[in-house]
Amino acid sequence: MIESITKMTQDVVLEGTSPAKEVAQKIGKPYSTLLREINPFDQNAKLGAGTLLDILKATNEVRLLEHMAKSIGYTVKPNKVHPA
Repeated sequence: MIESITKMTQDVVLEGTSPAKEVAQKIGKPYSTLLREINPFDQNAKLGAGTLLDILKATNEVRLLEHMAKSIGYTVKPNKVHPA
């Protein structure tokens, strides 16, 4: 499951609506560091929970959150008011 989350994160960052360099800037990480952390084939780099949350916020992407919730038997329900 860890690898699939990392791969999904890589897809969101590299193929999402915001350019990857913009995502890196929004979350305060050097571009090269971000790319390494989201590389599912780099055994020495890890994607931290804090970075994952920052990526979710920066991209407004919920597929990752939905995938994680579903894997433990939950669903994601949006608030009526979205945080800014």
